[in-house]
Amino acid sequence: MLMRALLVLLLVLNVGVAAWWALHADVAPTSTPGLSADVPALQLVTAERAAPVAAPRDLRCYRFGPFSSPAAFDVARRAIASQVEWTATAEQPVGVPRAWRVVLPQPDRATATATAARIGAAGFSDFLVMPDAGADANAIALGRYHSESAARERAGALAAAGFAASAEPVGAHVVQWLDVAAKPAFSPASAALGLTGAPLDCAGVRRDGRYTIPAPA
Repeated sequence: MLMRALLVLLLVLNVGVAAWWALHADVAPTSTPGLSADVPALQLVTAERAAPVAAPRDLRCYRFGPFSSPAAFDVARRAIASQVEWTATAEQPVGVPRAWRVVLPQPDRATATATAARIGAAGFSDFLVMPDAGADANAIALGRYHSESAARERAGALAAAGFAASAEPVGAHVVQWLDVAAKPAFSPASAALGLTGAPLDCAGVRRDGRYTIPAPA
């Protein structure tokens, strides 16, 4: 008797479920409150990477020198600065250096302190802001190395992170070359300097930069 009652109950439930599926109406999706006709709808915009700013293609670069003293170099730079777009300093070691260092010059103490904080935040260690007096005033010292390759590797890692550090020889005599970037109308046979500049790839000429070039073979 009990089994018969259970079978009847199951049959009734099945019939009820079938009837519900057959007769129920789909629920309309709720809509968001309507916007005024003059309000534009939001659209999803795919983010695009900003295109890198290309270097000016109409510039020509030249190298003047060498200059055996910083005073002679400064005179030449001032004489030609108004004729070119920008200048840079290329330093060439003469002789065998005792060591190599990596350094990042800074214009003032506040900038040096802020830059040092960013260097640390980028994951670099072993750096020091130099005293605010002397030839390396406010520069950031980033390491001293026995070999040129190790110094250049360190400078390259910093450059890749956005810090224009340079590897420099320690203990060798250094001569300076004046690198310039100029418009095509500029004549490399400079009357102001009494020198003729050698053509140079502009990719290596950093605006207001200071960098080391290989020693003469």
